Amino acid sequence: MASTKVYLDFLLGQIKDVDITYKKMMGEYLLYANGVLFGGIYDDRLLIKPTEKTKALLPNAEYASPYEGAKPMIFCDFVDDSEALSTFVKKLI
Repeated sequence: MASTKVYLDFLLGQIKDVDITYKKMMGEYLLYANGVLFGGIYDDRLLIKPTEKTKALLPNAEYASPYEGAKPMIFCDFVDDSEALSTFVKKLI
């Protein structure tokens, strides 16, 4: 299932004070903070690229596969909390 523009717009509205850009790729969206890829929207879920930094910031996070056969990514379960999401993304840049 492809992600919706409605979910993309919701997510972009949740992240404050960070320059977020995106690229549509095969029905999903790759997300960039200040030009650096940090994750993507897959099946209307925000999945974060698992790096040393993101793993340290979210040590107890759940992982989910963006699509069949892909390596797992960190599932962001706090997209409804604009402040927490914005703070998290700011720590990545």
